[in-house]
Amino acid sequence: MTQERPGAFTLGKPLTLIGPELKVGDAAPNFEVLANDLSTVTLNDSRGKVRIISVVPSLDTGVCDAQTRRFNEEASKLGENVVILTVSADLPFAQKRWCGAAGVDRVQTLSDHRAMSFGDAYGTHIKEMRLESRAVFVVDSSDKITYVQYVPAAGEHPNYEAALEAAKAAK
Repeated sequence: MTQERPGAFTLGKPLTLIGPELKVGDAAPNFEVLANDLSTVTLNDSRGKVRIISVVPSLDTGVCDAQTRRFNEEASKLGENVVILTVSADLPFAQKRWCGAAGVDRVQTLSDHRAMSFGDAYGTHIKEMRLESRAVFVVDSSDKITYVQYVPAAGEHPNYEAALEAAKAAK
């Protein structure tokens, strides 16, 4: 049975998130999403690295745009052992276009549009809209979650500093 969390996210009105509310210490669930070239990407593809997983409703909105640009700027300061993934339900074609227009080249944008595999596993799937809510996860090299922030409202930014510090502290 799929877990639902009514009122867990707000986008003008309270909305329901599908999936569990993950916690620090949980094993990071695997997922299957699409890269901009339509290839399949899973959590296992970056095993052995620290992952910052930035989740946004749509790259074509102000806060999501700013969030993705911020993590792209920070990526070069984190070293080769840290990978930054941005997940949204935007189509891979739209993500590729957005990255080109925004000059984003250090963050890998991934589409959950096909099956909402990520959203259902990480508890970010907005039931009423089939979009992702805003969240940030840090997953260490052994696939353990070391940082979680479910941002409660669409217009709010995540705590970038806390996520970046968690990524630097993760092994």
